[in-house]
Amino acid sequence: MKENNEHIHLPEGPEDIRIFQPSQWFFSKEVSSGILLLFASLTAIIWANSTIAETYHHILHADISISVGDYHLSRTFVHWINDGLMTLFFFTVGLEIKREILAGELSSPKLAMFPIIAAIGGMIVPGLIYMAFNHGTPYAGGWGIPVATDIAFSLGALAIFGKKVPFSLRIFLTAFAIADDLGGVIIIAFFYTKGIIWKYLLISAVSVLVLALANMLWIRWIPFYVLMGFITWLAMMGSGVHPTIAGVLVALCTPVRSRYNIGRFVREVKSIMDNFRHNEEIGDYWYSILMSHTPLRTVHSLASACRKVETPLQRLEHILHPWVAFLILPIFALANAGLTMEGMSLAEAAAHPVTLGIGLGLLVGKPVGVLLFSYLATKTGLASLPEGVRWSHIAGAAMLGGIGFTISLFISGLSFSSPELLNYSKLGILGGSALSGIAGILFLTYDYIRDLKKWHWFS
Repeated sequence: MKENNEHIHLPEGPEDIRIFQPSQWFFSKEVSSGILLLFASLTAIIWANSTIAETYHHILHADISISVGDYHLSRTFVHWINDGLMTLFFFTVGLEIKREILAGELSSPKLAMFPIIAAIGGMIVPGLIYMAFNHGTPYAGGWGIPVATDIAFSLGALAIFGKKVPFSLRIFLTAFAIADDLGGVIIIAFFYTKGIIWKYLLISAVSVLVLALANMLWIRWIPFYVLMGFITWLAMMGSGVHPTIAGVLVALCTPVRSRYNIGRFVREVKSIMDNFRHNEEIGDYWYSILMSHTPLRTVHSLASACRKVETPLQRLEHILHPWVAFLILPIFALANAGLTMEGMSLAEAAAHPVTLGIGLGLLVGKPVGVLLFSYLATKTGLASLPEGVRWSHIAGAAMLGGIGFTISLFISGLSFSSPELLNYSKLGILGGSALSGIAGILFLTYDYIRDLKKWHWFS
């Protein structure tokens, strides 16, 4: 079925255009989430090293079971968080990826090439640095840990500068982090999947196929996608493939076409308002809507038109993103960031190959990889710098890209089962991320001050 693609005149002023940019809304949510994530992480570290540390570990490792007839599923609390709640996180990541590819900064080769190539470099070089320390050891499987960028923390750090950095730099960092998330999802799917149970994998594949066909057949009923998504998640959990991958697959099958196009929406709203006649007897009081059916019908008609012009992808992203940003990710941080210092020699831990590989991968590998690959992309003509952005801006953003909190902790849990190795990896993640954030903030501050002095000298 084809949509009626009428020519619609969109606002041309810069203030009006910002209304249509989802990046503004997305950026504000990520910044606020970063602050909450920091608080949750510090709480986890303090709790895990307090006099009541046993309660922290007891809660995380408490068994929670679900039984439906002969079907029985038992996991610890931390596994339900990482395999269940985090599926919603990866679902929103999938929605963001799909939106960016179809209508955002990744929607055209010219726009997408620069952040994509930068993200590739920012994954390859950190992985190589980790392997330089851990090749041929039992720890080599953790190479995927330093390849990730935490979008909430990195954008939160960049938000400190407000309008002192170009808005296009925020767009670059967002697109770069989203491309990086896609790389992280691919790494989890292909390199951190262990034994495959083909029966359940087939069920999940059929579920995804049903979702794709429903999308093609113009089915827009969200509860159907929720039900099929839950079935896909259950089957994926039993297949051996990490269940969070189900979240991304379901997101990619979520419809992006609305029932109404913009032209029909404008006509319907205009018709509703033209038919609405203000009755002087009703008045402007709050109880007017209770006393007359006319304003209530108008409100319901307008609400119905708004729902029909909003795509299922937009609706789900706007519903889920606050829950993910302000509840799920802080819970994940609280459950996974608890670095236990008891019995640990900080000097020995810092010198361990896992800690060094992760920490230096984030602190050094990220900016080197991003700068090297993006510079080569511009020199070969594959991409160009975003408008209004200098290489010094890219260098600062690349340093902030070394903040690899959420997905790094997630891959760490997939890589290691030993508490000791998990502690080393957490130390590398937290240390490398903190130093990367500090380095990026200081560098961008220096760049801004240098800029001010230069203009002052010219004036």
